[in-house]
Amino acid sequence: MTTIGFIGTGKMGGALATAVSKNSAFRLLLANRHPEKAIALSETTGGEVADVSAVAERADYIFLGVKPQMLSGLLKDIKDILANRENPLTLVTMAAGTEIRVILDQLGKDYPVIRIMPNIPVAIGQGLILYSCNQLVNKKTLDEFLDAMSFSGRLLRVDERMIDAGSAVSGCGPAYAALFIEALADGGVACGLPRNQAVECAAQMVLGTAQYILSTGTHPGELKDAVCSPGGTTIQGVRALEEGGFRGSVMDAVISSYEKTLSLK
Repeated sequence: MTTIGFIGTGKMGGALATAVSKNSAFRLLLANRHPEKAIALSETTGGEVADVSAVAERADYIFLGVKPQMLSGLLKDIKDILANRENPLTLVTMAAGTEIRVILDQLGKDYPVIRIMPNIPVAIGQGLILYSCNQLVNKKTLDEFLDAMSFSGRLLRVDERMIDAGSAVSGCGPAYAALFIEALADGGVACGLPRNQAVECAAQMVLGTAQYILSTGTHPGELKDAVCSPGGTTIQGVRALEEGGFRGSVMDAVISSYEKTLSLK
């Protein structure tokens, strides 16, 4: 049985481990510098709690789930362990702003590496994982990785040079979407809706709209036009959003996130 090891079981590592745990073809190893986090995650996923060395020694796929500023220290800690392994391994990195070549330079040896940028909805099977591979990742390895991630949601292969831009949309986007849902709900409350009903209306509307666009291939602008009847209520709401600089603000948010990612390099 293939072993998927996680070094770092915070929010994103935990979300990915949760998705993998739904696939009985894989065994989970969980390591965290705060062991209580790995223990708590093991109780919901059935994974085995381990230390960093054990994951580096035993896992077939090693997910490097630490923050970018901690990655160099982790790579230094596991460098010799990886070099002394006899069985194949694949590294999976999710560190923002860190290219595959940077990781391999620090390890001083070439390994198959899959770079991913997931988002938090992978925990419920509705996420998006952007991924890119170096040339050492063969078809069998990639197919197995995609199988392991199959309960996470959609997977989209992109050129590595585009992964930071994509992450500024899909990785940071859940925060923007949550703000939008909260603002819609606040508007509903201002109009008299009970808070719980306002949140449900807003969240289900965003979910349904997204699913409609993905299922039909309809351009968002086309859908907007279809909802805006001449002289109707929706176009007045769109006018208010445009007066507030809605689209420009959203674009600025994505660009700001992207620029921050570039600054991490």
